[in-house]
Amino acid sequence: MEAGERDPTVPDDAEAAFGPLRPMLLRIAYRMLGSVADAEDAVQECFLRWLATDRAAVRAPGPFLRRTVTRLCLDQLKSARRRRETYIGPWLPDPVLDPEEPEDVTLPLMLALERLSPLERAAFLLHDVFGQAYGEIAETLGREEAACRQLAARARAHVRQARPRYAVDREQGLALAQAFFAASRSGDTAALGALLASDVTLHADGGGRRPAAVVPVTGHRRVLQLLRSLAALLARRPSTLLETGMINGLPGFVTRESDGELQTTALEIEDGRIAAIYVMRNPDKLRHLDRHPPLAAVPDAQGGTRVRGRGCGGLPFEKLPPAMD
Repeated sequence: MEAGERDPTVPDDAEAAFGPLRPMLLRIAYRMLGSVADAEDAVQECFLRWLATDRAAVRAPGPFLRRTVTRLCLDQLKSARRRRETYIGPWLPDPVLDPEEPEDVTLPLMLALERLSPLERAAFLLHDVFGQAYGEIAETLGREEAACRQLAARARAHVRQARPRYAVDREQGLALAQAFFAASRSGDTAALGALLASDVTLHADGGGRRPAAVVPVTGHRRVLQLLRSLAALLARRPSTLLETGMINGLPGFVTRESDGELQTTALEIEDGRIAAIYVMRNPDKLRHLDRHPPLAAVPDAQGGTRVRGRGCGGLPFEKLPPAMD
């Protein structure tokens, strides 16, 4: 194929060309924005722009659409940052239930990305996560290639601490999540205490919509005391276990609380202990899980139900290609 010539294998139909790329565009948008709804909006706007584009002049839809959705996300980040300045309590990204493959961007890493500038965030994700070459990133961001390398390097230095030192075995992680669910609902203080690291931190995102701690709770004693109090409340108003699985790359579980609302709990594990607990209670950030009902439900050992199937999340997350130098 000559330089500048359109790829003849690309379908002429707009939807047929866009559809296979939609999952990757959703992945980029979600990791840029931390919001499923905002990611879906960005991808939909990207599709509308694709419809209005002279597609015959587009040599390859993939790079074109990646540039488009990234630029849309950069615009959205400006307003998103303003909203988060007035957010009530800790802000956590929308929970997404992952498939069998380990997640490439875990919840702690997504929180670390929040501290980066939008351009640093984009350069890091596009190169280190999505494997794009710096030449393509430079075209996307409108910067020199050397500047994009510097942006990614600065981002890498900032988020290094958020990347796990040791990979947690999936089955061990899920077993620990199940043990934590059982102990936290029964109020077994000894079992809970044995699961928690000495410097454990609990983050709860209620967004002002549901009760949640407005600041993170830190330390073994304080977290254990809070969990013991919650267990006493749950004894009177029990929750139902829906699924145990990977949530934003961390082992955790989904529950239906006594008020009918969903809740997710994700656990960051270090050296076999729970180093951080991330609880999502904001119903606005859980609505996308209800849009994808489980394929089947079966009783679990705790008397609740466990989802069997692909999971409740709506975003597809295939295994990523290796990063390019």
